[in-house]
Amino acid sequence: MLRTHAKVEASLTLRHGEQILLTLLIPLALLIGLSLLDILPSSQLGDASKVDWITPRILALAVMSSAFTGQAIALGFDRRYGVLKRLSATALPRWLLVAGRVAAALVVVALQAVILGAVAALLGWSPSLGGILGAIPFLIVGTLAFGALGLLLGGALRAEAVLALANIVWFVLLLAGGILLAPSTMPSGVAWIVELLPSGALAEGLRSVLLDGSFGWGPFAVLVGWGVVAGALASKTTKLT
Repeated sequence: MLRTHAKVEASLTLRHGEQILLTLLIPLALLIGLSLLDILPSSQLGDASKVDWITPRILALAVMSSAFTGQAIALGFDRRYGVLKRLSATALPRWLLVAGRVAAALVVVALQAVILGAVAALLGWSPSLGGILGAIPFLIVGTLAFGALGLLLGGALRAEAVLALANIVWFVLLLAGGILLAPSTMPSGVAWIVELLPSGALAEGLRSVLLDGSFGWGPFAVLVGWGVVAGALASKTTKLT
C-alpha cells in the first residue's frame, strides 16, 4: 500500500510542468550556466574547478526545490481542494499518507541526483566513489528535513499563502542561504547563522563530502535537528482542510 501511494505521489509530481521547472529545469540551467560561464567569484572556488564547486550546491538546491517548495505547495492545494480529507476517509491511515509523500520525495530526489550528476559528469565533474557514497546520507536526511519543513508550511496556511511564502523562502535561501554564496565568503557574524540553516548545512555537507572527501558531522546534525523539530511541529499543526 505504501509503495502504491508513493508511486502515485511521485508520478503526480513528475507530471506537473511547474514542478518539473522548479525541481529539474532551474537546477539544470544553473548547473550548466555556472559551470561554463565566468560568473562565480574566484575567491569562492579556491583550487576547485567551477563544476566541482557548484555541483554539490546545485544538488542541495534540487533537494530544497522538491522536498520543501514542491511538497509545501502540493500539500497546500491538496488541502484546499479536499484531497487529504477524502483520502483520510479511506482505508489509508494518516501515517501512510505522510510516509507516501516522504517516499515520493525521496524517489524524486534520487532521479534529480542521477540526472544532475550525469550532466555534471559531462561537464567534467568526477567525484570519488567514497564521495558519492558519503553524499547519500546527506541527500536522505536533507530530503527528510526539508520535507518536514514543507509539511509544516503546507499543512498550516492557506494555499495562496503557501504558494507565495514557499517561493519567497526558496529564492531567499538560494541567494543568501548558503547555496550560491558559501558561508566562508560572508562576514563571520552572518556565516554562522547561514551554516545553521538547512540550506547552508546541506550545501556545506555535500561540498565537504564530494569536494573535500570528509564527512561533515556538524552539518549532518543540523539537518537532523531541523527535521526533528519541524516534524514534531508539523504533526501538531497540519490540518486536513
